[in-house]
Amino acid sequence: MSAPADVLAVRGLTKRFPGVLALDDLTFTARAGEVHALVGENGAGKSTLIKVLTGVYKPDEGEISYQGEPVSFGTPLAAQHAGISTIYQEVNLIPLMSVARNLFLGREPRSRWGLIDFGRMHRETARVLREYGVDVDVRRPLRELGVGAQQMVALARAVQVDARVVIMDEPTSSLEPREVETLFGVIRGLRESGIAVIYVSHRMDELYEVCDTVTVLRDGRLVHTGPLAETDRLGLVALMLGRDLGQVRAEGVTKFTGEHAAGQEPVLSAEGLTRPHQLHDVSVRIRPGEVVGLGGLLGSGRSETAKAIAGALPVGAGRVTVAGVPVRTGSTPAAIRAGISLLPEDRKAEGILPGLSVRENIALAAMPRMSRFGLVSESRVDAIVDTFMKRLSIKASSPRQKVGELSGGNQQKVLLARWLAMQPKVLLLDEPTRGIDVGAKAEVQKLIDELADDGLGVLLISSDVEELVEGSDRVVVLRDGAVVSELTGDDVTEDRLMQAIAAAAQQHAAAPPPAEPVADAPATAEGTTHG
Repeated sequence: MSAPADVLAVRGLTKRFPGVLALDDLTFTARAGEVHALVGENGAGKSTLIKVLTGVYKPDEGEISYQGEPVSFGTPLAAQHAGISTIYQEVNLIPLMSVARNLFLGREPRSRWGLIDFGRMHRETARVLREYGVDVDVRRPLRELGVGAQQMVALARAVQVDARVVIMDEPTSSLEPREVETLFGVIRGLRESGIAVIYVSHRMDELYEVCDTVTVLRDGRLVHTGPLAETDRLGLVALMLGRDLGQVRAEGVTKFTGEHAAGQEPVLSAEGLTRPHQLHDVSVRIRPGEVVGLGGLLGSGRSETAKAIAGALPVGAGRVTVAGVPVRTGSTPAAIRAGISLLPEDRKAEGILPGLSVRENIALAAMPRMSRFGLVSESRVDAIVDTFMKRLSIKASSPRQKVGELSGGNQQKVLLARWLAMQPKVLLLDEPTRGIDVGAKAEVQKLIDELADDGLGVLLISSDVEELVEGSDRVVVLRDGAVVSELTGDDVTEDRLMQAIAAAAQQHAAAPPPAEPVADAPATAEGTTHG
């Protein structure tokens, strides 16, 4: 049996940025019908390599060949037209457009008069998305879908454009288990169709589930490539970190150290938070020095609870207090003044300002506190930025580097630095290690422990069950926007958490089905078939 053909290959690839050698004489090959894992710490060069392959960046040295021919893509659109499709960690679609328009953007079906055939486009979109487990009104704006469903739309679009290479950058970071299984089925189908898949993920279970080959990058250099089955998980982590395998075995999986010494009176108390169709009488209390986890599946109301506490989501009923003092709900400024800081799940859309520098992003929230008579002390800003860049080990060429040029893990640290600079009493962390590598993840986990030890109250939301269990003193389990269970003490285990989530799901499934909805209102202009 002949070896799979090289579809996309790079030789001697080098890419420099001011003060940073992002890729150093790199070699990489993606083959037809092969799922190739691309792994490494944040800052290892994975994102830069993807951007070079897809025409976002031009390499300074080296060559790229595609289907045996030298190529140089000037734009991502040129790479896509050639057959290289990319699914990014943060959904890279148009939220105000309908689901159908996003799926067919640039490829809209036309009537014989050259007008967009909306009826056909809607039917085709509904058919395609059902294959991905998404059953929605495709005329709705994309932004009305959950993040997981949006990611499945992005996946469907990437596969639908007749690609020969599909690049997936942390594709499961927003998906629940059912959707992950659907994704894996799609990947296996791509492999059987002879399509090359480049799969970037920090989740080891996923890599060993679907990948054939692995390439490990560190500091922009190739350190290993070969069959994934020949490298065990701890060995792979050791390669990524550049550390001795024995040291990795001794230190374990996470950097959480165990229970924290919490105070007696709650630093934060949220009682009876209610918002129609999203939250139903949710109550959470956090003591100083305590990490409280929020468990549940996607759509269970975890993020909504955090946003309601932080004033980013108005509620119809309920109250929030910090150290016994009431906080006006529905007001982010009031929450911040009270000492509540929220690290959002979607750092790209709700967190970082990619066009601003690391310095500006860190100092942003604290600017009013550092000003006198409208003037900001530059030296004071520099001191705070320097302090947190060192404390959080933020890797950047300088504080003036644009934060959009940093790796995902360093962007997450910049967001953490921004809110820690506010000296909060309560820190709400929504998926703080999502999409970051094992090294950066360990640093963030260690920092959470340190913050709790310093007396900060922490609310931790994580889809990583192991992380949630090892990092939390208590876990509040949600289902459909309501609290269904609370685990404390010795009950905070992976088995008990999974049992609580499963029990809630079974109760939901056993409930009588809702009444049939009334027929949809007449379609808008977009929903009309022309011609």
